[in-house]
Amino acid sequence: MDEFKPKQIARLFPSRWHRGYTSTKLRSDPLYEAVYKELKASPLPLLDIGCGLGILAFYLREKGETFPVKAIDYDQRKIREANIAARNYPSLSFNHLDVRNGIPKFSGNVTILDILQFFTSSEQLALLKSASLSIAKGGKLIIRSGIRDDSMRFKITRLGDHIARAASWMKAGPTCYPDMSFIGHAMEEAGLSAKTRPLWGKTPFNNHLLVFSRD
Repeated sequence: MDEFKPKQIARLFPSRWHRGYTSTKLRSDPLYEAVYKELKASPLPLLDIGCGLGILAFYLREKGETFPVKAIDYDQRKIREANIAARNYPSLSFNHLDVRNGIPKFSGNVTILDILQFFTSSEQLALLKSASLSIAKGGKLIIRSGIRDDSMRFKITRLGDHIARAASWMKAGPTCYPDMSFIGHAMEEAGLSAKTRPLWGKTPFNNHLLVFSRD
């Protein structure tokens, strides 16, 4: 979409706090544009696991993508706000779900963005395996996660998550940060091909984008 402006999405939310958060997030975080480029012109539906306020779904719509998006999150407050914001958007659904109890039956593309650290390693593995089974032929599993390593960026990432929990923005604090080999091994067993790269943009966090494809 030409001359995309974060305020186009931010103004969907009735809360001033959510408008400010959304606008700042879209200006500083390269995540949404990166995911858009991976899914651009895809004919497949998208399952967005851990969607929060639904910013990714709205971003994709504003960029012209029309495939159905099924979005789920553990935080009922954010799902409620996302549904209010989505009242004029077709083919978007936002639902409350704890994915520790499993994910919906689905076939298409899947995103898991910035939530793996809130699960134990066994819960992460179960989620990754379930998500990999939902990837259709020609589809992608797109993960963005803070990666555990010895960098200062990782220390800042961990601190930021604790602050988000203390401020009640997140319903839980971080439990276990995955390392690259843990995720890569799980996806190799699922038969998906991988490409990875750092994705922190203007943020200080140790975020990486991991894209796994089913050819």
